[in-house]
Amino acid sequence: MDINQILEQLRAEREQIEAAILALERLVVGGGKRRGRPPKWMQPDVGGEAADGEHQKPRKFSEEARKRMSEAQRKRWAAKHEKPS
Repeated sequence: MDINQILEQLRAEREQIEAAILALERLVVGGGKRRGRPPKWMQPDVGGEAADGEHQKPRKFSEEARKRMSEAQRKRWAAKHEKPS
C-alpha cells in the first residue's frame, strides 16, 4: 500500500474521531438540545444514594402508625364501595 494512501486514511479516521469527541463534549456540556431525563452517566454523583448492588434498608413504621394507616385504608375502601340507597 502506498504511504500517501495510508496517510489519507489515518487523517480521515482522525477527523471521524474528533467529530465523535466533539459530539460527546456537547452532550456533557449540554450544548445539544435533547428531551427527557439525561442518561445516568451524565448525572452528577450524589453521595446520599446507595451504591450499585446495595439496597437501602426498608422504612419501619411503628405498630401505632400501621394501625392508623390500616384504619384509614379501610375507611377509603368503604367510602368507595358504599352502595347508594
